[in-house]
Amino acid sequence: MAVDKNEKVIILAVALGVILNPLNTTMITVALPAIQQDFLLSATDLSWLIASYFIVSAIFTPLFGKLSDIYGRKLIFLIGLVLVVVSSILAPLSPNMPVLLVMRGIQAIGTSALFPSGIGIIRNTIQHNQNRVIGTLAVFATTSAAFGPTIGGMLIQFGGWPVIFYVNLPILAVGIGLTWKFIPKDTIDKGTSYKLDGVGILLFSLFITCWMVFLLGLEQRVQFIPLILAIILTIAFYMYEKRRDEPFINVNFFRNNLNVALIFGQYILTTVIFFAVLLSFPTFIQSVLGTSSQMAGIVMLALSIFAMIMTPIATRWMEWSGFRVPLVTGVIIGVVGVALLFTVKEHSALFWVGFVLAVTGISNGIQNIGLQNLLYSFISVSESGIAAGLIMTSRFIGNILASSVYGIAFASGMNVGNLSTMASILVVVAIVLIPGMLYVTAYEKKKGYSEG
Repeated sequence: MAVDKNEKVIILAVALGVILNPLNTTMITVALPAIQQDFLLSATDLSWLIASYFIVSAIFTPLFGKLSDIYGRKLIFLIGLVLVVVSSILAPLSPNMPVLLVMRGIQAIGTSALFPSGIGIIRNTIQHNQNRVIGTLAVFATTSAAFGPTIGGMLIQFGGWPVIFYVNLPILAVGIGLTWKFIPKDTIDKGTSYKLDGVGILLFSLFITCWMVFLLGLEQRVQFIPLILAIILTIAFYMYEKRRDEPFINVNFFRNNLNVALIFGQYILTTVIFFAVLLSFPTFIQSVLGTSSQMAGIVMLALSIFAMIMTPIATRWMEWSGFRVPLVTGVIIGVVGVALLFTVKEHSALFWVGFVLAVTGISNGIQNIGLQNLLYSFISVSESGIAAGLIMTSRFIGNILASSVYGIAFASGMNVGNLSTMASILVVVAIVLIPGMLYVTAYEKKKGYSEG
């Protein structure tokens, strides 16, 4: 069934908003050497610059999903766009690291509003192939992240690291214009009462932050106080949320859908590998191999292009054979990809670095679309909204863990030895994915392929 012209414009408006979070999480990776030099930062400082964005995103994405239900999706979507405008103008003017962190925080809050409210807009306004549109936007949001280093690398040549913020402005101008003109005003049901889960939000924020402090502290020693606090707060969050009628994070959704919970776990681990490579290699290519940010961006294209190419190929493959063979193949390719990281040295040819990145891209392209389609095959249409939101939360958690891996591995600087340390960690993660993928596809093998 064809999608009419207005619906296409609405999808475009939402897509322009959806790409801003993943794009801004990865464009900065190419700018890290310049930011580090300008503000005299350590690797741990850089890890916090990256991870704080994901912590804020993980907290505010489900929160804005609830607020969009209360106050209207179009309003929250526009507020998100305006916040990104403010941060994109002011962040380049930051005189020091704390101000830059605040501006990045505002940007993260703004972009966090765009995915949940955008999905709500799609569910309210798009009548044709709604689930397919939602699934495509989710995949688009994750795979578009891979183009961030390339875009950033090209632009930094002309205006230094501040230009990675200014590039948002034309996207925002078009997005605001299309949203204002074409997305219909929300009809809010004033008879429905909503409750914000303030305690749940606080507990979630605290336990995520404590885990981050613990993980980043591992570069020096095991800090038992943050670890104990993180465990206590995690348990407290779970116990509190499972009793809530309107929880911040629907933990009962996982309790009632064990296979779905395991799929999200696989998705988190897959994201850890992909983003750790995506985060570290732009700096490695510039600092160790001695190339420009532009060349680093070009080499990083191997990761993004092959991830994008594999998305439609893997989709057709799964329609033909089911999920098990493609997903297990994707995991095995991923093990090969992280093993190849050990072959990257100070004098490695850029072609070889691109090849290693391409292998990781192929693996991620298969697993990203495969796990999302597998997820939708297990859940009902009525649960697709919460599933889409939890996909983004899972991606943020994976990104936070990848930032921790980056901070631990490169605490003493960017060099080949520390790259091997990161590779060792990622090999363990990749191997853990194998039995997990066999398990989550075991039921599918009996059940058969379905279009969730």
